[in-house]
Order: sequence, then structure tokens, then C-alpha cells
Amino acid sequence: MAAAINEGMRSAIRAIRGSVLSPRTQRRWSCWTTTAVFQSASLSNAGDRDNLLAHQEYLALQPDGLADGRTYVAETGGALVGFATWSESGGSYELEDLFVDPAWMRHGIATALVGRIAGILRAHGVRHLEVTANPHAMGFYRAAGFVDHGTARTVFGVAARMVLHIEP
Repeated sequence: MAAAINEGMRSAIRAIRGSVLSPRTQRRWSCWTTTAVFQSASLSNAGDRDNLLAHQEYLALQPDGLADGRTYVAETGGALVGFATWSESGGSYELEDLFVDPAWMRHGIATALVGRIAGILRAHGVRHLEVTANPHAMGFYRAAGFVDHGTARTVFGVAARMVLHIEP
């Protein structure tokens, strides 16, 4: 999976945390910037648009992942083109956010972000990364190595649960 990713894109993915990026760079990738990508990516899917516009509270990105250093961004030419956030609860690791600017979809960015998070978690001994998959993204998740792992009830209905087995 990760071997096929353009090396330039892979090197453009960075963690947002004080020990890695300067305060100036952290400001550049503020919650406002990631929210813009989050909203445009979310609304680009016709299957989600009406529900999201009717419930705009779900278009507000929570800043926790940015503040905690669990968000990774992809940039090209100094512009943010995607990001992903992971979370942990009770020993279970979740791909919380995965969003790519619609103009940059299908360029390997989401795959690179998942690979980066899987690599970080692997280094910490984590063996599974779970996700509640949006129906329009099932093909992507399967191509990225996730397998079906049940269902979950969400505010918009039942969604697939998937898991990526992370090899040591």
C-alpha cells in the first residue's frame, strides 16, 4: 500500500505538535484551515450533503486532535490538501477523521495519511485501527486494507465498522 505512494507526498505529511512543527507552522495549520478542508470534503459527497446542511453542528471540526498532536496533515506547495486524526479509548484505536480537499482526491493522499497513522501506531505496538466508514468511502477503506468488522449506529443511520490489521 504505502510503497506505491509518491515519495514527495509521503514526506509532506506532518504531525501537528509543538515538538515537531514550529509555532508559526502550527498557526498556519490552524483549526480554521483544517475545518475548511473538512467542510468542503464533507459537502462534496452528494449522499451526505443534505443531512449535513440540515445539521450544520456536524460541520464543526473539534480541535482536540490538533491540540493533542494526533492530527497529521498532507500539504503540497504550502497548501493543506488533507488531514487525518486518530483517537484512543479503552485500548481501542480509531481513525477519527480522514478528509482530503476534493480537488486532491484520488491522488493517494488519503492512502498516505492512513499509512502514516498506521506506522505511528505500529511503532507504539498497536495492532488494529478501526473506523466507522461512510458508505461512499467503503471502496477506499477496502483498498487501503480495512476489512468489515460489524456495524455502528450513527446519527445518520447504520454505518459499517471496519478494522485495519497493522502488521508488526
